Amino acid sequence: MKKALVLLLTVAMAGTLAACGGSGKDTGESQEAAPAVEAEAPAESEADAPAAEAEAPAETDSDASYTIGICQLVQHEALDTATQGFKDALTEVLGDKVTFDEQNAQGDANTCSTIINGFVSSNVDLILANATPALQAAAAGTNEIPILGTSVTEYGVALEIPDFNGTVGGNISGTSDLAPLDGQADMLQELFPDAKNIGLLYCSAEANSQYQVDTIKTFLEEKGYTCEYYAFSDSNDLSSVVTSAVSAVDVIYVPTDNTAASNAELINNICLPAQIPVIAGEEGICAGCGVATLSISYYDIGVATGKMAVKILTEGADISTMPVEYAPQFVKKYNAANCEALNITVPDGYVAIGE
Repeated sequence: MKKALVLLLTVAMAGTLAACGGSGKDTGESQEAAPAVEAEAPAESEADAPAAEAEAPAETDSDASYTIGICQLVQHEALDTATQGFKDALTEVLGDKVTFDEQNAQGDANTCSTIINGFVSSNVDLILANATPALQAAAAGTNEIPILGTSVTEYGVALEIPDFNGTVGGNISGTSDLAPLDGQADMLQELFPDAKNIGLLYCSAEANSQYQVDTIKTFLEEKGYTCEYYAFSDSNDLSSVVTSAVSAVDVIYVPTDNTAASNAELINNICLPAQIPVIAGEEGICAGCGVATLSISYYDIGVATGKMAVKILTEGADISTMPVEYAPQFVKKYNAANCEALNITVPDGYVAIGE
């Protein structure tokens, strides 16, 4: 009986093992099938990866299009020329892939802010801020969209950056229209060595105009001149301020001041009859009311700004590390008509404006 029971148990165990063996065989088949699936998955991933990499170059900057917002403070020759140089530099590289939303604030800083807010709402790809108030408005309006300034004399002064080292950082860079103020003082002395009193004519609302007259005042006083500030708040009081100046000075100095540039004819109509010569900070003002200037090319700094924009938009340049750029050269120029009217003999080395 016991033997029969043992025999029965042995047969049952054998059946169980056989069943387990069958299950093991099925699992083995599943394990063999699984690697086949896993083997296919990497093949699909590897096949997909090159396709993604191959498609990526198609999404290059060369195929992208860009909208650039241009905020220009006011219309006058210097700023107009800088804007044109900027646009020419970009269209030379990008052609019809770049679109400009160009707006003029007509000399009003508040309008600059309105224009900039519109650019931010439109999410333009880059902003050109032409002149100091435009740059200040852009800086206040966005810290994300790249901002390039031009026709801005001193960025540290404009943006209230203490100990400015030449790089603004953040989302701002650009080009400066600063000509050597010591060189302009030298020019004034070269042309008018016997003058005594110099009037510094500028718009008090423009921070960089204040910077220029403060700086050149030091250079002129070192040469023995007496300097007096003649500040006007806007074009409304310009006439009365100029009239006051011509009654008290021998020579007037006008920096790269946007309000003065827009009203150069008015200044000329007062200074020329009074026989008071004007040394100007840039060529456009000199053409309107001056006798001589040590000037930059505003077209050239516009082109330089445009080239910076190309690097940012198409090459991924980091604007936060881009230092402010300056004009590469300065030229002594003179206003032939005004020099003749005032009997001024211009030394060698000067170029007549317009030649």
